[in-house]
Amino acid sequence: MSRHRVAGLDELAEAGRKVVTVRGLEIGVFWLDGEVRAWRNVCPHAAAPVCLGTISGTALPSGVYEYSYGLERRVLRCPWHGWEFDLLTGASLADPGVRLKGYDVEIEGGDVFVVLPNRAARPGHASGTR
Repeated sequence: MSRHRVAGLDELAEAGRKVVTVRGLEIGVFWLDGEVRAWRNVCPHAAAPVCLGTISGTALPSGVYEYSYGLERRVLRCPWHGWEFDLLTGASLADPGVRLKGYDVEIEGGDVFVVLPNRAARPGHASGTR
């Protein structure tokens, strides 16, 4: 595993989100009322830059003729086709089996780090050699 500093905690809290490139991967890092999440900037539907979508809430399941709004600032809407994802879990609101690719986040000394797995060795090659 390797850690990569992506933002200051204060900077992220103020901005709400930051899209960064780490080892060639675009990753969206999100501040959610004191919690930080990191998601790959690729929508599982059509590979859109999902982390650039709008952040809002959504209509919640409710009774007939009742309209309940919730999950404010927790719903990421893909900019291409409107797929919605819960920013805390990465799950699609329409199909929880469809998820964003997430990464572990560590906070240390006011800095936010994304933790990426080590690159896998190519078949037939030892890790770290070419």
